[in-house]
Amino acid sequence: MDIYCVMGNPIEHSKSPWIHTRFAELEGQTLHYGRRLVPIHGFAAEVQSFFAQGGRGCNITVPFKFEAAALANQASQRVTLAMAANILSLQDGKLLADNTDGTGLVNDIECNAGVELKGRNLLLIGAGGAAAGVLGPLLLARPASITVANRTLPKASALVARHAALAAQQGVELRAQSSQSLASSFDVLINATASSLTGGAIPVPDCTLKSGALAYDMMYGNAARGFMNWAQAHGAQARDGLGMLVEQAAEAFMIWRGVRPPARQVLAELRLLMP
Repeated sequence: MDIYCVMGNPIEHSKSPWIHTRFAELEGQTLHYGRRLVPIHGFAAEVQSFFAQGGRGCNITVPFKFEAAALANQASQRVTLAMAANILSLQDGKLLADNTDGTGLVNDIECNAGVELKGRNLLLIGAGGAAAGVLGPLLLARPASITVANRTLPKASALVARHAALAAQQGVELRAQSSQSLASSFDVLINATASSLTGGAIPVPDCTLKSGALAYDMMYGNAARGFMNWAQAHGAQARDGLGMLVEQAAEAFMIWRGVRPPARQVLAELRLLMP
């Protein structure tokens, strides 16, 4: 039986095993997909062990996406730009890296939430692996502007500099700003920080929320509730990252298995199971 898993720390909250198992059921395929809690300083060893035991592919979640990209022998263009990976596969003895986070996010916002990104002003909160993985696909959606806001400005500036050529090609105004200095409002806010997962404070001021804006937290379930409550209290449309999780998983399943599973159906089923 082909073996897959999701690696991260923490990992017990992950719905990826259920999603991929359901994809396999619907597509008539046989596989086993599990969770692996990885020690903070033990990622490379865990990856080596997994593939040595016959693993076919793994999803990577926080905080190992940068390490996953650096560990690979070969990387997709998406990984090269982001310098972060959420998928590792073993082919012909080589470790291959890809990143489906951005595609999953854009698909969920535009197809499932029904919010077109083209021509909008976006705020991407955070400059870590999660933000790096989605900035390229967000630029390809051709919004009017994207502001990358982070607590430490140099980290946001480095991420913006790496994507400057793509932004110019797409005609998108791309800028970096410190989270504390934000004073404008935006059409779409995307929280790519770990603040929701760790129970931290809302990472941006209230003024960033335009009335009717889409406020999107890349976390989901109870972890996203605080951010979503804050957004709704200020007249915004709140959405968690469950749809992104399913959509990026569908892209990963396509890469691994060669068929695209019905993401929208599985998302609807998963919503019914969530508390």
